[in-house]
Amino acid sequence: SELMTEFTEYAADKEESSGVAIKLEILDASQSQLTQNEQVKNLIDKGCDVVCVNLVDRTEPTTITDLAENNQVPIIFFNRELVTEDLERWSELYYVGADASQSGVLEGEIAADAFKKNADIDKNGDGICQYVVLEGEAGHQDSIVRTEYSVNTMVEKGVETEKLGYAIANWNRAQAQTKMAALLTQFDGKIEMIIANNDDMALGAVDALKEAEIPQEEWPAIFGIDGTDVGQTALSKGELKGTVYNDKEGQAQAMLSLAMQLAAGGSLEDLNLQDGKYIRLPYKKMEKIEGK
Repeated sequence: SELMTEFTEYAADKEESSGVAIKLEILDASQSQLTQNEQVKNLIDKGCDVVCVNLVDRTEPTTITDLAENNQVPIIFFNRELVTEDLERWSELYYVGADASQSGVLEGEIAADAFKKNADIDKNGDGICQYVVLEGEAGHQDSIVRTEYSVNTMVEKGVETEKLGYAIANWNRAQAQTKMAALLTQFDGKIEMIIANNDDMALGAVDALKEAEIPQEEWPAIFGIDGTDVGQTALSKGELKGTVYNDKEGQAQAMLSLAMQLAAGGSLEDLNLQDGKYIRLPYKKMEKIEGK
C-alpha cells in the first residue's frame, strides 16, 4: 500500500513536469486470482497501454500473460516475483521489485550481530539462540527465501541456533498476534528471538507481548523486513531490534519510468534492466535509531 501511494504521487509529479497525461486505475483483487484475471482483462479491453500486476498467486500467471500477449499489452509484475520460466514466456513481461535473498541475508546479519553483542538476548545463557519464525503466506517466494537466508546467515556468522517453532501469518499483523500468543504459551519463557518475514508480522508479535503484559526488557529480540513507516516507529521505540528497508520509493519510480517508456514505445536502455526484464532495488539494514 505504501508502494502504491508513492507510485500515485510520482505519477502526479511526472504528469506535471512532463506534460504527458497519465491516467491511473488502481484495483484490488481481494486476494482472488480469478478476480484479478478478470480485472486485467477489463483493463486491456479499456485500452490500457500497460498493466502493472501484483500477482495474487505467483504460480498462476498464465491467464494474464496470455491475455497480454494476445492483445500486445506489456505487463509489469511487481512485489510477487514469477519463476523465471513464466516471465520468459513473452518478451513484453517485466518485473520490478527487490532481491528476496538479500533481505534475508541482511536480516540474518542484523540478528546475528545483535545476539553476539547483547548478552541479554541469550536468556538461558547457553550460547544458543532459541528462535521462532513468523512466515508470510505458504508458497510465496519472498517468504521461503527470507526465512531460509535469514537463518542460514545467522549460522554463517557464527551463531548457533535452535528453532523452537514457526507460524504462517500471511504477512498480517492480526494473524501474527494470534499465532505469536500461541507460541508464547507453548514455549513459555524460552523464546529468545522472533524472526519475522515482514514488519507487520513483527508488530503482531509486539502486540502479543504487550497483550501478555510481558515487560519490554524481557521481550525476545524481534526482527522484521520492509522498513515500513510503522515498522520504523517501532524501531525507534526499541520494540523492534532491526528491520531491512525495502525501497518502495525506488520501486515505484522504476515501475512508473518503465511503464511510461513501454507506453510510448521508447528505449529501455537507460533503465538498466537485468536480463532485459528485471529492475531490482537493493535493501538496506535499519537498526534502532537512537535519539528518535
